[in-house]
Amino acid sequence: MLQILADIFGAVLDPIYALTGNWWVSIALFTVVTKVILMPISLWCQKNSLLVVSLLPQVNALKVKYFGDREAIGEAQNALYKEKGYHPLLSMLPLAIQVLILFGLVDVIRSITASGAPGTELLGLVPLVDGGWSWAMPVLAALSSAALGLAQNHINPLQREQSAAEKASTNGLSIALSAILGVSVASGMVFYWICSNLMAIGVQLACNAIMDPRKHVDYPALRASQEELAALENLNRRAGSRFKPDPLARRERADIARFNDVIDKSLVFYSEGSGFYKYFRGAIEWLLAHSDVRIHYITNDPDDQVFKIHETQPRLIPYYVGEKRLITLMMKMDCDVFVASLADLDNYYLKRSYVRQDIEYVDMLHHMTSMHLVGAANCHDHYDTIFCVGPHQVAETRASERLRGVPAKNLVPVGYDLLDRERAEFAARRPAPVRGRHLKEAPVAAAPADRPMALVAPSWQDDNLLDLCGEEAVRSLVGAGFSVVVRPHPEYVKRYGPRWEALKGRLADVSGSVSFEDFSGEGSIFDASVLVTDWSSISCEYSFTTGRPTVFVDTPMKVGNPDWRDIGLEPTDISLRNQIGRSVAVDQIGSLGEVARSMVARPEHWRRVIEDVYDGFVFNHGHGGEVAGRYLLDAVLSAQARRTGAAGAKPAAGDTAVAPAATDPKEGSREA
Repeated sequence: MLQILADIFGAVLDPIYALTGNWWVSIALFTVVTKVILMPISLWCQKNSLLVVSLLPQVNALKVKYFGDREAIGEAQNALYKEKGYHPLLSMLPLAIQVLILFGLVDVIRSITASGAPGTELLGLVPLVDGGWSWAMPVLAALSSAALGLAQNHINPLQREQSAAEKASTNGLSIALSAILGVSVASGMVFYWICSNLMAIGVQLACNAIMDPRKHVDYPALRASQEELAALENLNRRAGSRFKPDPLARRERADIARFNDVIDKSLVFYSEGSGFYKYFRGAIEWLLAHSDVRIHYITNDPDDQVFKIHETQPRLIPYYVGEKRLITLMMKMDCDVFVASLADLDNYYLKRSYVRQDIEYVDMLHHMTSMHLVGAANCHDHYDTIFCVGPHQVAETRASERLRGVPAKNLVPVGYDLLDRERAEFAARRPAPVRGRHLKEAPVAAAPADRPMALVAPSWQDDNLLDLCGEEAVRSLVGAGFSVVVRPHPEYVKRYGPRWEALKGRLADVSGSVSFEDFSGEGSIFDASVLVTDWSSISCEYSFTTGRPTVFVDTPMKVGNPDWRDIGLEPTDISLRNQIGRSVAVDQIGSLGEVARSMVARPEHWRRVIEDVYDGFVFNHGHGGEVAGRYLLDAVLSAQARRTGAAGAKPAAGDTAVAPAATDPKEGSREA
């Protein structure tokens, strides 16, 4: 076969030499001829490359969907390629053809040098054997390969989308191959290789002109998918050298292995950080006291308080799992009941399990306000059960389900354990005994008149209080005689750390009157005489706990669902603003201190007004944790009964469930 190729190549080269009279020029022109003849194959490869690039948004979506599960990603990707007709090995065809041509030129170059024609001496020199000027050929071969690689990184539609590491690997291999070839074969063959590399740049430009990548690839969709995947891959990435080992990696792997080793897990909680334990605390404490169920608690925070609690409560079993590895763990979750306060389950990275379809996913809300304004319309759709704080959340959820035609969820009238505990703790701290259930039955402990404390605790969305007028708000409060505590939302600190540090720096001159607190602190809620916020649901927690008012700064409204008006119910985020406090416009922020001071001067009025609102706003006053715990225990027992073939006792989906009957503390659930 090689002899046939040599005869064909010789038949092409001879007339070219007859026209030029120079073998070097003839080899260069021969390379042009081969590129023209092989142009249809180059266009075929271009089409194949454009196909795979057009599929990259779908491939990236698969990598997001099955993040961390290489086997699932590989199977889904191969199925997609097969369906669309992509041939992964086709991109290797041009290189294979070039190598075949190179071998076919061996006898051609040998016969040229044997002719003894002037200028043919160097064509037959092999650097490793003959040395001298022939050593320039491997250098030029490597340089030509480097030039080709650099050009392909920018003009080849497939290579352009490769990662930096993939580009470096591809180009490095090509340069090494050219250098090795250059030192081991005749210079005439190396010259052909150099010409071929350089002309390949022109061939790619011609292919792009004939098949414009912009007409075949949705680049905006591709960039969006790349950004989504990159954000996912950057989760848990810590500052410092990328080559420095993650000190938490070993602990994380051990905790994941320990979690996966447990068979037939009944109840799993998921927490985004230590500050979220307070939302689960009532239900967990009731379960620990009234059952023998083991509670598996996954947290993204290696310093979560739950690890300390485990030392005295061994049935509360914590696991540290970073955000990145959590994605895979969630996809392979195996338990009966899964509890979280996470919005958008299954909408983004964190998915429902695909290994068990019968897990009951419970949404334990960590706010008391609207269900259809702040969050996206579908942010609760993939939960089976929602623990509702009050009747407004039941009405809003049902109206949203009817409007969008989604299946009705199991809505449990639970109440709000965090508020129950804070009210009880606040009552215990007051000098006068509480004679009844509500704060309105006892006098309010007056804050110091000379230096009352204002708590500034805004939300974290765009144009929030801290960004729009944080410094002015704090200075107005200080000027009105308040000591000020600023407590940002944890997402604000996580996303906009430099802004937060800059704000603290600008307030350094009033540091004697201003302090800063993290999200996990609760003392300022009890001590503050007034709360200042924008659209944060902390207003309910604060006012319903203390009976003291909130000043709302009218920053742009926090809206996650642009269609909220279609539901036909006014969100409590709006209606409560002038029931438990007063609003101040951003352009009137200078009057904030005076407004707050006038409200602090009327404690009895605000206590009565706020308690009247609270009476009809929250279910199960003082018993939210117990109701939540009873429901979860009943759900666990029902799941176990179904597994053993007994009839379950769960409420029908779509009905508003009631708390299960009291359970004997000696009875509980068994877990393998």
